[in-house]
Amino acid sequence: MDRKQIYTILIIIVSVIFYVANDHLDKKNENYSKTEIEPGEIETEFDITFLPQSTTGNIITHNFYTLSYSEKHEQAEWVSYELKSEHISKNDFKRPYFVEDRKVKSKSADWRNYKKSGYDKGHLCPAGDRTFNYDAYHETFLTSNISPQNNEFNRGIWNRLEQKTRYWSKKHGEVYVITGGVLQGQLNSIGEERVSVPNYFYKIIVSNNDKELNAIAFLIPNESSSQSFYEYVVTIDEIESKTKIDFFPNLDDVLENDLESRIDLKYWDKY
Repeated sequence: MDRKQIYTILIIIVSVIFYVANDHLDKKNENYSKTEIEPGEIETEFDITFLPQSTTGNIITHNFYTLSYSEKHEQAEWVSYELKSEHISKNDFKRPYFVEDRKVKSKSADWRNYKKSGYDKGHLCPAGDRTFNYDAYHETFLTSNISPQNNEFNRGIWNRLEQKTRYWSKKHGEVYVITGGVLQGQLNSIGEERVSVPNYFYKIIVSNNDKELNAIAFLIPNESSSQSFYEYVVTIDEIESKTKIDFFPNLDDVLENDLESRIDLKYWDKY
């Protein structure tokens, strides 16, 4: 067998492996769109009171979180979900593949855009917030739920804030979380689909317990930081100014104005 024949055989083998791998991913993606919640399993519903405005008109409702997808930036402008104390679990599910979100009609970005980009596939609704249920955990690996994050940011200050959010859900019984990248201004991009790289990420946590409405909001640069996340607390008004999103259009105006302008760090364990 000469060298040319060997190369031909190798090309055929590689092509077959590539086809099988893609077919496997496609089948996994199909399973996401067909997932049903079994009777008796935990199901979550996001209170419409705390559902943000969509600037894109492309709201996608999944079983365990809701998002507003921006085709221009190939990611969600926000992801919203309820996090209850009973959602916090130590189940150790096998980490799945990232797959496209078939509910996004224009198709969410392929995970390959992130390959060798230097950025992590950063979850918006963290997998760690959805370990109470196998389907809920897997649902967080849809590519509509990820955004390019600096590695040290993702595994550092952002991870610490995610852990603190789980603590708050246990302390207050439940919280509502709204999070995403700031998709405004001059942004770099990655991959063939030009997925935008946010310069900042925000997270808004709302507690509707303790007889009053309380919220805390963070606006953190997408870069390594050794600072406490408390150093990046801002008003919701400031995040609205940066993102051009109205986060609580369904709230009474008086309550909305108070919630979005007030910072009560004592309630959130700063003092």
